Amino acid sequence: MQIGRLRALVGVLAAATLAVPLTLTGTTAAQAVGPSVLPVTVTNSTGRGDAVHLYVLGTNLATGRLGYVNASGTFTPWPAGSNPPSPAPDVSIAGPANGSTRTINVPRGFSGRIYFSMGAKLPFFLTPDGLVQPAPWAGGDASRDVLFDWSELTYNDAGLWLNSSQVDMFAIPHAVTVTGASGATKRTGDVVANGRDQVINVLKSQPGWSGSVVTRSDGTVLRVLAPGKAAGTGLLSATYLDPYITSAWNAYTSKTLTVVPFGDQPNLKYFGRTSGNVMRFTNASGAEVASFSKPSSADVWGCDGNLHAPNDQVVGPIARTLCAALNRGTLGTIDTQPSTNAADFYKSNPTNQYAKAIHAAMADGKAYAFAFDDVGAFESLVHDGDPRSAGLVLSPFTGGGTGGGGGGGTTAGAFVNANGMCLDNDNRSTTNGNKIQIWGCNGTVAQQWSFVEAGSTLRVQGKCLDIAGGATGNGTKVQLWDCNSTGAQVWIPQSNGSYRNPQSGRCLDIPSGSTTAGTQVQIWDCNGSGAQRWTLR
Repeated sequence: MQIGRLRALVGVLAAATLAVPLTLTGTTAAQAVGPSVLPVTVTNSTGRGDAVHLYVLGTNLATGRLGYVNASGTFTPWPAGSNPPSPAPDVSIAGPANGSTRTINVPRGFSGRIYFSMGAKLPFFLTPDGLVQPAPWAGGDASRDVLFDWSELTYNDAGLWLNSSQVDMFAIPHAVTVTGASGATKRTGDVVANGRDQVINVLKSQPGWSGSVVTRSDGTVLRVLAPGKAAGTGLLSATYLDPYITSAWNAYTSKTLTVVPFGDQPNLKYFGRTSGNVMRFTNASGAEVASFSKPSSADVWGCDGNLHAPNDQVVGPIARTLCAALNRGTLGTIDTQPSTNAADFYKSNPTNQYAKAIHAAMADGKAYAFAFDDVGAFESLVHDGDPRSAGLVLSPFTGGGTGGGGGGGTTAGAFVNANGMCLDNDNRSTTNGNKIQIWGCNGTVAQQWSFVEAGSTLRVQGKCLDIAGGATGNGTKVQLWDCNSTGAQVWIPQSNGSYRNPQSGRCLDIPSGSTTAGTQVQIWDCNGSGAQRWTLR
């Protein structure tokens, strides 16, 4: 999939008109799956009393027409606009009050955005070419004092792709979910406890970044602008990243950069060397296949300009990889890209403090903090080829973690045993069956657990703590698995700090109370010992 590039394009078009589908995902023809109209449940767990207004805007994939979708799932093209732009009709859908839900519907064959604003409605305008998207980072934009955000989606015959997005800004934290025909639900985008405040406070405290935090006259923090948007309006230095870019670019005058752009084609490699300000790439036979002039800070923030990524199979994938590496601060020090160890990210000086803060605030570490954040699968995206329903969960602005489906809450943090060791997802792998072990506490995404009260599940990196094979015997190992609402994934906290699985009647346990890093966790008769006492903090 190459959806990040379109997100970068969306950011450019948002201040003008939108005349192309918002995502490029899933365009391959396939037998129709999923209902003709997909229910999407919006849950309001923000803790705020503001009225919520919803908008479903985008493109009819069959006709290419731009338009809007009403609550029942009917697509209507926009009427003709004018120059100067004329106000668009009010197509808002009343959203849920705090603590409640509202189900809307999206037709198959649609690609676009679901906007949600709190308090005021969003102003939209039409030109003869299409819809003018809100651009609150632009001076004088009519949406600048409105608290709002959006998710992006494509629903077609190949399934549903739904993601939260922070490519342009971070305003209303929200999770996205999809439930397939099997009943399994995928979810991402949850923030840790006080995650919104965490992002705001981190950026306020970073030298040079405080201007990216936009506050309304009544004291409400409306949004944190992504660096490209902040720099474009003078709120961040336009050359902020230049020293790191120069250092990383020049590193390859004396060594070779290897780019392996496709995870399923490990033998397909391109080799880059810098001469002057130009990095040239050759293939295995030595033929030059691509070249890039040294990018500016703006090019890196937008993954465009000198890092423009055409939708091909060579130049585009190399450009995506370079842009991700420069945003994550790994180019120049890690010579095979993409690098996929999140512990290595954002260590350059200077670095993308915005992306660093956004990912650190996510319960599973995944986000779309820049256009090609999907390189290495670090994006906050859910997909199902045979969906039955989907959801958006507007998360608490302050307090104990994110809202869960059906009104349940989430508590997030490290899951620490009484012996001081942390519950850990081995090597950060999200493969079903991956080993769940104890390890020294290190704050990585492999140790950022969420307890979701709705369903009583323990989750890390978007998947659930699961008893292997659904077995019930003493000593059965626990593992990582897709969340599937089975009894093997239910964990009920007890007053003594243990977590009991009702299906087996046994508790989450460290074998023999071991303190050896790498020991795989199991279930055992509940006994109140230290090996079974856990604290989520």
